[in-house]
Amino acid sequence: MLLNWYYLNHMAIQKQLKDYLLKWLWGSDSVPQGLVELTKYFINYGPIQFDYQKGSEGWVAISKNFQYGSIVTSGKDEKQLDDNIKDAILTSFEVPSSYLKEAGIYKVGKEREYAVA
Repeated sequence: MLLNWYYLNHMAIQKQLKDYLLKWLWGSDSVPQGLVELTKYFINYGPIQFDYQKGSEGWVAISKNFQYGSIVTSGKDEKQLDDNIKDAILTSFEVPSSYLKEAGIYKVGKEREYAVA
């Protein structure tokens, strides 16, 4: 169990470093194509809705209306789940997590829906 926790945290750190490196290499004026596709998706289909399930290890979120399949992620608490949902949406469009601010993904009110600003 401890080895699994270490592996997951190590992979998350590696992903974040890679994402910020890509953003730095592309330059601040460059926009990944996936960011454009993500914006078009939300314009055409609206917010992505999620079902939450409480498990023994924390929370699991599964998308209900994502047009390209399912988005599934988890978190130890609702705050981490919220962060992981946003990251999973970006990953679905092949957008590095370092572009979260530019993507403008946010939770809609108290609903379990996510949209872009």
